[in-house]
Amino acid sequence: MSIDENTLGVPRHRRAPRGLPTSSTGARSMRQAQQAGATLGTGYLGMGAAAVAALQAIYGLIFFLVHLSSYPVAAPAIVAWLVYLAAFIGVVTLVAIQGERLTGPVMIGLCAALALVVVLDFIAIWPLHNVGAYATASISVGFGLLPLITLRPARELIIATAALFLLLVGAVILTTPIDRVTFPQQVATIALAVLPPAIATYAVQRFRGMIQIELDRVLVQSTVTQPRFAVGMLASDELARLDLAAEKLLDGVAVGDIPLPLEPQVASTAASLATELRLHLIEGRRETWLYHAVTESEYLGRAVKLADPSSLAGLLTPEQRDGLLQAVWLLLGDRRTRAAGTSITLTLGPIGTSNSIASLAGRTIDVPIDVTSTGIRRNRVTPATWNALNRVGDFQTSTHQGSLRLAIRCSVENPADA
Repeated sequence: MSIDENTLGVPRHRRAPRGLPTSSTGARSMRQAQQAGATLGTGYLGMGAAAVAALQAIYGLIFFLVHLSSYPVAAPAIVAWLVYLAAFIGVVTLVAIQGERLTGPVMIGLCAALALVVVLDFIAIWPLHNVGAYATASISVGFGLLPLITLRPARELIIATAALFLLLVGAVILTTPIDRVTFPQQVATIALAVLPPAIATYAVQRFRGMIQIELDRVLVQSTVTQPRFAVGMLASDELARLDLAAEKLLDGVAVGDIPLPLEPQVASTAASLATELRLHLIEGRRETWLYHAVTESEYLGRAVKLADPSSLAGLLTPEQRDGLLQAVWLLLGDRRTRAAGTSITLTLGPIGTSNSIASLAGRTIDVPIDVTSTGIRRNRVTPATWNALNRVGDFQTSTHQGSLRLAIRCSVENPADA
């Protein structure tokens, strides 16, 4: 393993497309959360969406049967409804059997079936010259997309919804005379078909984002009780891997499966394990809880820069750590301030000479913490943020180029007295 790799064998400066280390806990949790059917609670949303789509299909089918005599040729519309019902029931059955998972080929086949439904419905109502008044199966296609919002990526649903919108608009322009009487009906029909999947897609994405933020925050919060110098949140997984590899190697030597002296390849493996263990111990002696909280968080890793050359963050008490993390989350967490370019720089130290004199009498030292923000205005800071900062220590606020700046004086126990 080269010196440019960490204990996970990943290049130290290699980062995921979203800006955090590919080996971080945040990146791993985000990859798992973004997998189809993996997000917490979306299964219930999918069941509710399927129920709404079923109710609308029943209403649309009744409306079609009531106006069946108005169709010059009803066969295409009947086939459209049969195809739609078969596709809808087939997807629901497949998901019930295989779980919350819908593969790409099945999605392609489903979209082809829904496109056929729209085309057949348009063929049936084309001679009536009023899409808004007689479209039925094509409108249900929009609701048929609702159960898919928890099974497929949002971009696919957006593309399908946009295609449905273009088909409806094109059919209205080509077949329906637009006047003061027909125009509202056409707009209402298009909105009824397009808005439900569009709004549902947006709502589910917001829900998934909320779950991912809370998951990331819970993982980061676990660092507040760690020792002054600690390994990362992935340490248990990494140590288990190293322990298993070393155990297999030693067991092979003990039972004679691996002859002595060791072959060059086996010796190289043993040397790599020893190097990884040493680097693991070294990292645990120079990286504080705050370093791991920032680098292994999906959100903090993108927006927070940490400068703590003397590892002073490890001197903070659990209450002070919790207050500092909560303040950072609140500064970045508001949707109005979480914009492009928003960032926070945390600088701890250096400790001045006056602190050394005071520590002789009071057994405490003051750790200066400078919080410099970009894109965060003081009038946007919530009262909860000030309460969190009070738990860290005394602080003063100022404004630099329109952004908030905090100077915190955190009183901690003198490490020389520990």
